[in-house]
Amino acid sequence: MKLTNMTGLYVPAKSPLHRLDARAKFFGFLILVAAVILTDTLYGYAIIVAVTIALATMCGMPLGTAFASVRRLWSVFIIIFIMNAFFFATEEPIWHWWIITLSKAGMLQGFSVVFRILIIMVLSNILTLTTPPMEITGAIQLMLKPLNLLRIPADDIAMIISVAIQFIPTLLEETDTIKKAQIARGARFESKKLRERAAAFLPLLVPIFLSAFKRADELAMAMEARGYRGAKNRTKKKSVPMNGKAWLALVLCTAICAAEIII
Repeated sequence: MKLTNMTGLYVPAKSPLHRLDARAKFFGFLILVAAVILTDTLYGYAIIVAVTIALATMCGMPLGTAFASVRRLWSVFIIIFIMNAFFFATEEPIWHWWIITLSKAGMLQGFSVVFRILIIMVLSNILTLTTPPMEITGAIQLMLKPLNLLRIPADDIAMIISVAIQFIPTLLEETDTIKKAQIARGARFESKKLRERAAAFLPLLVPIFLSAFKRADELAMAMEARGYRGAKNRTKKKSVPMNGKAWLALVLCTAICAAEIII
């Protein structure tokens, strides 16, 4: 698999982010997501972009690796922008026809939504690239631990989320393989006509879903064969307190979030 296609896949390295405690990375990621959502000024956008680029650089990998997931979804971003630009209600339209209204406020709203989704995707890709899946599972379990008081199976939920994250690169690779096979059979994914492109994508969905269900069934059988009887019965590695670097990272993430609120 090419390095730039390793979306959602852990890549071992010795960068500062790789060595950082997984719990600090996970909760720092959540804090930065909150900062992205709260951003609504140009200065705020500039700060969060600078932080994202800095984190991607700290991974010790090409920037293309961290931004790989974004390049695949450029058409989705265009659709999100158009939906906001033409259907965002405003009192000062630039152009109006029937239920379609193009406005400056709508375009700004579209840019804001696309920007937030793009940055969150890049941050999540950095998290998965620098953190082993089992450590992410442990961090999620820690976050969901209060749910045990309500008798909600937090450990099982964490395991499900972890397995889903690990399946992302596998499904992306299979999607690419299926797409190439469809192109060899005459599918027109790159057609300029929207109807032809939509018709080409429909036959792509069925094999992807079948492959996902097949892999889920195989995984369930493998886990049962190895004696898996629920996440609460699993043995866990002894928890080690977070060190100073981990706490410093959390403080920095909190400061960035606070700056986004103040600016």
